Amino acid sequence: MLRYPLQYHHDSALLFARIAHQPWAIFLDSGQRLDTATGMPGSQYGRYDILVADPFITFTTDEQHTVIHTREHRYTSSDDPFDLIKQALSPYQATATDLPFSGGAIGYFGYDLARKLERLESKASNTDAIAPMQVGIYDWAVLVDHRNKTACLVSHGFDPKTREHWHTLCASFDAVFLPHDAERKAFKLDSQVASNMDEADYAAAFNKIQHYIQEGDCYQVNLAQRFSAQASGDSWQAYQKLREISPAPFMSYMNFGNMHVLSGSPERFLQVMDGNVETRPIKGTRPRALDPALDAQYAQDLQTSLKDRAENLMIVDLLRNDIGKNCETGSVRADKLFQLQSFANVHH
Repeated sequence: MLRYPLQYHHDSALLFARIAHQPWAIFLDSGQRLDTATGMPGSQYGRYDILVADPFITFTTDEQHTVIHTREHRYTSSDDPFDLIKQALSPYQATATDLPFSGGAIGYFGYDLARKLERLESKASNTDAIAPMQVGIYDWAVLVDHRNKTACLVSHGFDPKTREHWHTLCASFDAVFLPHDAERKAFKLDSQVASNMDEADYAAAFNKIQHYIQEGDCYQVNLAQRFSAQASGDSWQAYQKLREISPAPFMSYMNFGNMHVLSGSPERFLQVMDGNVETRPIKGTRPRALDPALDAQYAQDLQTSLKDRAENLMIVDLLRNDIGKNCETGSVRADKLFQLQSFANVHH
């Protein structure tokens, strides 16, 4: 495995800025802020940041097909997209490493990808033209370890392009970098943010869901709105503002060229490691306060709220059931329940 040490900085955005505008550049960002008292990262969950770009294989899935790009070819397939990714990864057996990632698949799975796994009705119209899945196979990555305060560039050298340009790649992260944000158009909203439903529509949907639950037709429903606005300018600038205002341990910035993902989640959906699956659901929210006494009061109110505890227990049971379908019988357990998690702007 190729491994090159880089200078550590607690703000990994300074490193990612060098590649942020490359197609398929992805920043898996732990949203770190240093604790001023200890000088250590402020989140127990966000040890690593992962920075990648220039995948040697990409997958883009629509409702019927997956488009696969390699360095030399482009072709489409109607096969299961998860199987396609497994097949693409199978020739590349990575050696053991102490790092959480040293090359492999990174991307996103949209909710509509479930239609590739389950027979679901498709009543809602797809009005945003966002692919249900986009995944790249990456041969190199920058890993920033906030616990040990180290950074390195790593690769298994499976992609000939990486081997050929390795020294140039190393030098590009070593060189003094001057941000060019001023040369790019500043990000701004060009219209008001609008929901895809008005108050009356939302109330009607809410009442319908209550009826379904009372009749036993469903157990839990996430009634979500989509907020949209016209925007222009550099999305990387927008993401930097997002991570400054509301850092979270599971943030990400993904540049797919004609579509960018800016994500800021405090919640771990799934982690699969060493044959074990972990999920950390979040239900219940209270604001943070500058006054320590009021902040503690908000946290205490959340922890003692019967409504929030019931909602949290419901989602834990739901996830235990879902995970249990794919795990050994009797192996699923809740190690921690009703545990308070405090972030920059909210208690969960």
